[in-house]
Amino acid sequence: MFLCSREGEQHAELVLRGILTLLFEHSDVLGKHLLPALLATRPNPSLSDASDVEKILSASLEIIKSWDLELQAQFIAGHPRIGETKKLSALSSKEQSGSASNPTPPEVLSRLTHLNACYEHVFPGLRYITFVNGRSRAAIAEEMEDKLRTSHSLLPDQPPVDSFMPVEKGTREWLQELDRAVEDVGKIAQSRLDKLVAEASQGLTH
Repeated sequence: MFLCSREGEQHAELVLRGILTLLFEHSDVLGKHLLPALLATRPNPSLSDASDVEKILSASLEIIKSWDLELQAQFIAGHPRIGETKKLSALSSKEQSGSASNPTPPEVLSRLTHLNACYEHVFPGLRYITFVNGRSRAAIAEEMEDKLRTSHSLLPDQPPVDSFMPVEKGTREWLQELDRAVEDVGKIAQSRLDKLVAEASQGLTH
């Protein structure tokens, strides 16, 4: 899937856009900011094999980390919320949902909806991002509860959203959470690339 013919800058840009969307999820920031920044440093990117994509991923993360806070926050918002079930990319759906034989219980999905609202109240302008890495949505719910310093529960509306104290944007705690989210976006992208390479290698051996 990484092979492409050098048919001109326009074709290379389309291929690069597709790779970035696959690794990072679609977002307006990707098209308006990340893609032009990459093309400015490498106007005719080589995309002949996985090692080239690895270099693009590394360069992308360096660019993202150099952006101002608002742009970084907009970028991570391109990832779906934990527990969302609609309009997910194929990779996001696979990463979040677990196995078809062991679907996420509806009470866990309801709990995640509430925890997302609580998190976004506490950290205005941010979205909760985590490298799922095979964990269940129930495990992620507990991780979010720990982040919010609240007890583990399956109640769909407790504690109330407004019972949490918001963290001021730009403070140390807020910045740490933004940095963590960007790091996890990178881990997700690297995991996706590794799996795609493994699948391509398996296909060549059969």
